[in-house]
Amino acid sequence: MNVLILGSGGREHAFAWKISQSPLLSQLYVAPGNAGTKAVSENVEIDILNFPELKSFVLSKNISLVLVGPEIPLVEGIVDYFKSDRDLKNIMIIGPSKLGAQLEGSKDFSKHFMLKYNIPTARYSTFTIDTLEEGKKFLETLKPPYVLKADGLAAGKGVLIPTELEEAKKSLETLLFGQFGEASSKVVIEEFLPGIEMSAFVITDGVSYKILPEAKDYKRIGVGDTGLNTGGMGAVSPVPFASESFLKKLEERVIKPTINGLRSENIPYVGFVFFGIMVVNDDPFVIEYNCRMGDPETEVVVPRIKNDLLEILIATANGKLDSVIIETDKRFATTVMLVSGGYPEDYQKNKIIREIENVKEVFTFHAGTTSLGNDIVTSGGRVLAITAIDDEIKTAIMKSMTAAQKIEFDGKYYRTDIGLDVLKFI
Repeated sequence: MNVLILGSGGREHAFAWKISQSPLLSQLYVAPGNAGTKAVSENVEIDILNFPELKSFVLSKNISLVLVGPEIPLVEGIVDYFKSDRDLKNIMIIGPSKLGAQLEGSKDFSKHFMLKYNIPTARYSTFTIDTLEEGKKFLETLKPPYVLKADGLAAGKGVLIPTELEEAKKSLETLLFGQFGEASSKVVIEEFLPGIEMSAFVITDGVSYKILPEAKDYKRIGVGDTGLNTGGMGAVSPVPFASESFLKKLEERVIKPTINGLRSENIPYVGFVFFGIMVVNDDPFVIEYNCRMGDPETEVVVPRIKNDLLEILIATANGKLDSVIIETDKRFATTVMLVSGGYPEDYQKNKIIREIENVKEVFTFHAGTTSLGNDIVTSGGRVLAITAIDDEIKTAIMKSMTAAQKIEFDGKYYRTDIGLDVLKFI
């Protein structure tokens, strides 16, 4: 079977690494891929938003299954394009319909969905430039800190959490006047939920679902969860504070109502659902949905899945997911993200990366790299995800940190506290 993965980040490298091990695989392609995917697949220079070009490639290479990694092609309707095309409609594609992708594509849509299906979430209201003054008045009804979210996609950076009322009002103005372009032409203001955050994942064939290993990621750039939001600075899995009783509540109150809600709305959804969860007094509240796997969470979740991932994806595409039993490695996985100096703001590219081949006892997933002659160089803000697995979480953290320290490139930065905050729960 020939498989095409769409995307170029650490998530896609983790997928490619896992799928490349499948005996069901004939040829694996990644579009556009990176220097890491190049080692386990054939990279293809295609714009993944150019659907006609993707069609030509898929047909010319006899692709049987397409796995969509990032959210933008899903929100733009790539699944609908495949399903409505006479030549593509029988090709397996993993991802929700354009309407299903609105769970991530629009914060307002997802909040309406949660309220309709009684899925626990924070009190909220949505505002536009025309209702700016009402938005400021709504902020006055909330206690600090204040949560402001760009309605649309903003690469993981569209959430602001000001601590002062006046700062929140100014942030609302800045967002609505185009801080994130069209993505922030509508802003969701939420009540702040005090708690600890984690990520949950399921894969669904539209009827049944399977729960994947949970994770905790670290979104802020600075040690101690300080500074600007990023696309993710690291992750751990499993989550020590997510007890068996909590995970049961999560399934009953959040996961089942979400899958049943999608079916009730007749929304075609074949693929991954990411649940951003705030744990408040041991109760789950949804702070966001994603219509795909998280990044860098994929880099700690996928290595813990013992199954043949391609087998799971085929069963999902064919509506036979209920026959699959997910087997999970019980050990701890930790991921430390190496980023370019200046990220998540301006950063330099084309910095030569050294010592990748000399790090031991870790998986090195490439997030923002490319090949330049014989060198591997930086091409993104998040550069490498260093994942280690061990029976003891402290040892896994140490392995990830040791490798992160050894790998070199100009301006390299990483958080040195990934995973340390959860040790108290063990």
